[in-house]
Amino acid sequence: MSPSTLRRLDQATQVLLLLWAGAALGFGVFSAPVFFQELPSRDVAGHIAGLIIGRLDWTAWVVFAFAGLSWAGRWAAEIHEEIIGPIRLWSAGLLVALLMCLASSFVVTPKVHAIRARINAPVESLAPDHADRVAYNKAHSLSRNLFFLRILLAIGLAATVSLMPRERDAKVPSPS
Repeated sequence: MSPSTLRRLDQATQVLLLLWAGAALGFGVFSAPVFFQELPSRDVAGHIAGLIIGRLDWTAWVVFAFAGLSWAGRWAAEIHEEIIGPIRLWSAGLLVALLMCLASSFVVTPKVHAIRARINAPVESLAPDHADRVAYNKAHSLSRNLFFLRILLAIGLAATVSLMPRERDAKVPSPS
């Protein structure tokens, strides 16, 4: 890819990552607490928040996969370079974000849904030491942590995508 194409791809990647991070942060910091404070039932608030989180999870897949386009054109160029260069470090962050998407979408969220289906009542109605409530609280905590870590990774990847090399630094001099 040409440096100008990579520059445009980097800018699009930055915009998408920051838009997703802003939407996720806006929901997690501003909207979700209001749902739990203002809606008549924590169960209803949790259901609505869960639907929004599900959509944010699938959007994260799209955004982080698109970010992979900025990385793909550069990976082969760095193979013959340093053992750990900027592209490999950036791709490690991207891989961690995608693995968090995988864990959230296919492990944690189904676990939360299974527990809620098994309970078939508001979680708060169970005793604090009830096995299902304890399992639900652990899964919910893990889900929340994965969510905010992905926000941090999105911001970090957006901040550093423009720092990746666009053309090989070590060019072979042409014979004159």
